[in-house]
Amino acid sequence: MDRMNFLSFLLLCLTSVAIGNKANKHKPWIETEYQGIVMENDNTVLLNPPLFALDKDAPLHYAGEICGFRVHNGPSGSGSVQFEAVVLDRSTGEGLVRSKEPLDCESQREHSFTIQAYDCGEGPDGVNSKKSHKATVHVRVNDVNEFSPVFVERRYEASVPEGRLFDRIVRVEALDADCSPQYSQICFYDIITPNVPFAIDNDGNIKNTEPLDSKRQRVHTFWVTAFDCGKNRAQADAQVVVTVKPSCKPGWIGWTKRVEYTPGSGSIPLFPSLHLETCEETVWNIQATVELQTGHIGKGCDRDSYSDRSVRRLCGAVRGEVDLLPPPSPAANWTSALPTLPSSDSSLIFSFNGSNHVAVVPDSVVSALSGDHFTLQLWMRRGGANVQPATTQTRGNRKEEETIVCSTVRNDDSFSHYSLSVHGCRLSLFYWPDVSAARPVKFLWKLEQVCDSEWHHLSLSVQFPSVTLYVDGVTFDPALIHDNGAIPNPAPRQRMFIGACWEPEEKQKEILNNTIPEGKDSVKYVGSYHGLLSGVTVRPGSVEPHSVVECLYACREGLDFGDLETLGSGMKVHVNPSQSVLVLEGDDIESFNRAVQQVTYRNSLRFATPGVRPLKLTTSLRCFNEESCLSLKQLEGYLVVLQPDAPQISLSGVGPHLARPAPEFEGPRGVPLFPELRIVCSLSHAVNTAAQGMEGGALMSDAVAHTLDGCEVQPLGEELNPEREELLVDMDVVRERGLEIINTTAYIAITGAESISVYEDVLRSVRYRLAKGSARFERRFRLSCSEMNGRYTSNELTLEVNFLHSLDSLYHPSHLLASQQQFLHPSHHAGELSGHTLPNPHRNSVVPGAATVIIMVCVGFLVVMVILGVFRIRSIHRRGEGARGGAKEGSSQWDDSALTIIVNPMESYESRMGISADTEGEGEEDEEVAESPDDASDDQRIIIKKEGRDGNARRY
Repeated sequence: MDRMNFLSFLLLCLTSVAIGNKANKHKPWIETEYQGIVMENDNTVLLNPPLFALDKDAPLHYAGEICGFRVHNGPSGSGSVQFEAVVLDRSTGEGLVRSKEPLDCESQREHSFTIQAYDCGEGPDGVNSKKSHKATVHVRVNDVNEFSPVFVERRYEASVPEGRLFDRIVRVEALDADCSPQYSQICFYDIITPNVPFAIDNDGNIKNTEPLDSKRQRVHTFWVTAFDCGKNRAQADAQVVVTVKPSCKPGWIGWTKRVEYTPGSGSIPLFPSLHLETCEETVWNIQATVELQTGHIGKGCDRDSYSDRSVRRLCGAVRGEVDLLPPPSPAANWTSALPTLPSSDSSLIFSFNGSNHVAVVPDSVVSALSGDHFTLQLWMRRGGANVQPATTQTRGNRKEEETIVCSTVRNDDSFSHYSLSVHGCRLSLFYWPDVSAARPVKFLWKLEQVCDSEWHHLSLSVQFPSVTLYVDGVTFDPALIHDNGAIPNPAPRQRMFIGACWEPEEKQKEILNNTIPEGKDSVKYVGSYHGLLSGVTVRPGSVEPHSVVECLYACREGLDFGDLETLGSGMKVHVNPSQSVLVLEGDDIESFNRAVQQVTYRNSLRFATPGVRPLKLTTSLRCFNEESCLSLKQLEGYLVVLQPDAPQISLSGVGPHLARPAPEFEGPRGVPLFPELRIVCSLSHAVNTAAQGMEGGALMSDAVAHTLDGCEVQPLGEELNPEREELLVDMDVVRERGLEIINTTAYIAITGAESISVYEDVLRSVRYRLAKGSARFERRFRLSCSEMNGRYTSNELTLEVNFLHSLDSLYHPSHLLASQQQFLHPSHHAGELSGHTLPNPHRNSVVPGAATVIIMVCVGFLVVMVILGVFRIRSIHRRGEGARGGAKEGSSQWDDSALTIIVNPMESYESRMGISADTEGEGEEDEEVAESPDDASDDQRIIIKKEGRDGNARRY
């Protein structure tokens, strides 16, 4: 009995164990975070804490055992690829993390990923296995000192003056590629060449241990090495070369004689590496003067190469100025006898020889200059074109005043007189507000600019009794104002001379009584001017603002200072108004050297004037011991402005032919000549195609925003007949844009600096109009545009205008019209074709004899062509009936009595304009294969008309 109970108990226990094995109740458990370390070039990771997975189902077989670990991606996304985890003991859950490949600290020093444990489930097949939570594993790769230091440069060079000790002559530097601070830092440097007078510190700074002597040894060469903190030596040593300079010579070091400037590059430094060597001389004041000589460029510097009127408009000057020295033309012929000189800035320069070169301004021009408020502006250069800069002789001993402008104008019921003159280095304005009552006043200025034989801009604003003088944009007050007392009155008559003044009348009584007859003027000149003048204008009314005067004079090139904020303390910079002279002053050598390197040249013109600009640098030093103070010689160099890329101005979108019916040209507005004009400006520059795998070079064009200053429309052949034809322009658009226009029978010239879009609008409004009955067969026009007064020009666009004459313009005799009636269907004789009407039988048949013969020949030719056409159509019709064979005999026949053929007048024009023979042949084939329909009535007609440029025939 006891044995049976024991067996039952044993069976019950085994059953319970079997049931327990099938129940996997718990998940494995691991730590939430692990820290790992792995040596570089190794793959076993040491974890803290160690990797153990626990399961509460232990010690059950399978359910309490750990079958494996799974690695998942961490934040970096690379952990699962580089690492794996394996189970060392399934019963204890011990595991090991290792990398699949040896790790490199230099490529990635830290890794992060997650790990998860899973048990063996309920049986050997792993059914119903459970997973633990995910734990984060951070692995740091420990560095191994596998790299040696490497010097940044293999050779270091330095120069030092002899006889001195320096804290640092040159600094060498080495780098180590290891990832840890312990092995990547350079702990110390060492000079391995023995017996050299140099030492090196742990930062790589090399100094001399004794004064060097250039006579004993000019060049010292030695080798240095470096060690990292792991005591690895540099894999290659570095060479150091120290050159000993002879005893110090004070002066500028780093002076470059030639400086190149590419137009459009903005500002460039003139002296980027220049510095002053004083050889330790104690200096308490340094002054350097930089001079840029541009007197040979235009009127003293590079300015806008537009006309004077365009520049005034760009500067915002008030309109209404009168040009006293305009370019010679039929409308302004008083300057035709004056000699002119070429100018690089596109302005017109007039030369006065001091004797017989005088411009007498017409009374019609002078009458618009009345009033005691006006602004007189001009460019002046004393002496001739080849006069050298001022010398004692050029300042001259001329006793006679040289008169620039002499004028007497009418002011309502009185006359006023003024004259602008130069005498030696003095400029004077003689002003007489009323020649019959008030006393004259003379304003006098003493100016070096008057006698230095250079170009200068003068602006004299008179608002009597106030007078303001601007010379090169700078205001000057009169040195003396005085009353001249009793001076012979000028003749009370309106006149103005440029370059001299008229001789005073001898009979004072006749002058005062206003009895000088018109023909009694002696016309003898006194005070003739000797020199050059340009841009002489007078604007009556209010005076010009100072900002406008500065803009008119402003140079587009000159000296400048890079950044004033970097200017050291105690430094001063001064630039003259023309920006041709820049002065630097300071007391600290280091600050002064930095300031000199900030001196720049700038040129804001896209198309700068190429050429050479001489440069000078003059230095003045002041020392505590003036007797032994340094003296530096003047440095001379030159700036070369390279040739700019020329713009290509392209006109397109027009012609070459414009054909319109003649009545359209006879309308009140005419026909626009350039309705679809397009103007494009581009710059071509060289492109290096070798870098793109191509041979040779190429040019690339870039479209640029541009400003035109003139366009001209010119009829080719004979000039326009004002009684029969004219060119019209929308004057509202011209006036709104501030442009000027000259409309003659020979050309239309539109001038003024404006954008391309404005010129497109103006030129698109140009129309050609004819008087009634003045239409010809053709008329040709040429369009061209320019920039900077012709410095750059566009292509010449030629347009041929053709007038299409309608058939009813031919006057036929009545008997010819009667004979033509039999070929025209009576119900269609008044039809129109493309704006061309058919002949009107009610026209007057009286035609001159020669015209009658021509008309008869033309009509006869037309009759022959009609007969041939009818014969051809009948032949085609017969061939068509023969081809059909079985056609009914009772079918409708071709009725040629109702045939109407209208000849398109465009055909003759198209053939004359060069339509290809192929196109005409296709049209003839279409005419030949034209067949009549089966059901033809008496009203049947065929009209073959060519439309469009393709010449395709259409049937109606």
